[in-house]
Amino acid sequence: MEAGLQSLLLCGDDKVVRVLRRVLSEMEIAVEHCSDPDSATRLLTRQRFEAVIVDCTIPEIAGKVLSGTRNAPANRRAITVAILEAATPGDSQAALKRAFAMGSHFVLFKPISIERTRASFRAVRALMKRERRRHARIPIEIPVELEILNESPVRANTLDIGENGMAVNTRGRRLTPSFHLKFSLPGNGIHVECRGEVAWEGGQVLGIRFCDVALETKDQLKQWVARQLLGADAEELPVSCRLTDLSPSACYLQTESPFPVRTRLQMSMKVGELVVETEGIVRLMHPAAGMGVEFTKNTSVQKARVEDFIRTLVSTAGAVPDIDVKPDTIDNSSDAYSFWQLPDERIDPLLSLFRTKTDLPPDIFQMELQKQRGTPAEAAAAVV
Repeated sequence: MEAGLQSLLLCGDDKVVRVLRRVLSEMEIAVEHCSDPDSATRLLTRQRFEAVIVDCTIPEIAGKVLSGTRNAPANRRAITVAILEAATPGDSQAALKRAFAMGSHFVLFKPISIERTRASFRAVRALMKRERRRHARIPIEIPVELEILNESPVRANTLDIGENGMAVNTRGRRLTPSFHLKFSLPGNGIHVECRGEVAWEGGQVLGIRFCDVALETKDQLKQWVARQLLGADAEELPVSCRLTDLSPSACYLQTESPFPVRTRLQMSMKVGELVVETEGIVRLMHPAAGMGVEFTKNTSVQKARVEDFIRTLVSTAGAVPDIDVKPDTIDNSSDAYSFWQLPDERIDPLLSLFRTKTDLPPDIFQMELQKQRGTPAEAAAAVV
């Protein structure tokens, strides 16, 4: 069984510390508490944390610690949470923008309550666990075949395997930067074939990064790694979401536990006997209120399924869809930012709201959603 989730807390407010210790203890997240930034910075360079929580009472100090988190090799993928002073409705959006600009993924406003903190940390914990699984390595020795252009195949044994790559003992054999690899996962007969790239070298061992992996194979790798880890990862706390708005390209989910912008999600939507499995990326996040999600499977088949789902919702009196949402990762690639440069004709009215009304307070944004619900039933559905 792997070690439990670890968090670093920089906070000098005793009331905040007590609430966080209670909630994190309930969620089986260990807390390393620091009251001064120098101690926190030293810990970030020496120890790995799945989450870093910072009281932003002094923005300059908070910014230094959050920046240190991004620059620490062991913690650059840590989930960051900013604790802000209470703000008036007019000031809260500006405070949120400052916190996100400093590098925080989640925000809590003082005075923090047990229930609000618990709701926020359901999403925090889900991402902590998901990020750790993404980078976990399962020690295992299995044969792998490496096919190099114009050369005879290289047969080697793995030292470990993860979702995104493996370490292989090549007995000193050097590889070209790119090649084809084949191996089978033990216990389930899953055969993996994909392109590989050399990620690092150390003696007779090479680190290989998986590239161009088929979606089905990628899902099988995720499930296999999760089964090997089990233990602390076996039980997930559900993130409850309610679908309020839906178009062929996007949806808005009402939830007390929204995920940060650019979080990639695995989603399942069900109404009656109809189930639609899809993927999305968070484009708009209202803390403790909801999130706007763009669907990322842009095939004609996927859009047809969502349109069928919309027609079923519209034609079924009293239908309440079930929504299951699981985070994958926070995507910091250039593709994740390209959404804001798309021409208007490439996005539907719901997506347009996500792009153009980002800075609106949640209550005003909800009014804009209500206006948008006047679009034809064939193009969008409101589930209120």
